[in-house]
Amino acid sequence: MRFIKLLILISSISFLFYGVSALINPELKKEFIRFGLSKFRILTGVLQLLGALGLILGLFNKTLLLISALGLSVLMFLGFLTRIKIGDNFFQTLPSFVFLILNLVIFIYTFLHYEMD
Repeated sequence: MRFIKLLILISSISFLFYGVSALINPELKKEFIRFGLSKFRILTGVLQLLGALGLILGLFNKTLLLISALGLSVLMFLGFLTRIKIGDNFFQTLPSFVFLILNLVIFIYTFLHYEMD
């Protein structure tokens, strides 16, 4: 249980940071242009922030935790595919893959070990 809470904390803090960065960081604005996804930058940042908040609040509501972890997993899967599609190297692609797995672990553990609220 403590391990999953640690993973939730790591993921939520990371996505709070990434979400805010997607909204205000000029370098990330350039990255979204490079991805060919500039029109999705604000949506991505908002979804990252909502996912992070959902993970935190999900400590008190397991349904919200499941939805948030799954949503962030899907977002990171799409990010992973995008980076592969544009030809990014292993180290550029690794964070999206790690956060995909991290949130899948949170989702699967929560699904298997908790009753729904």
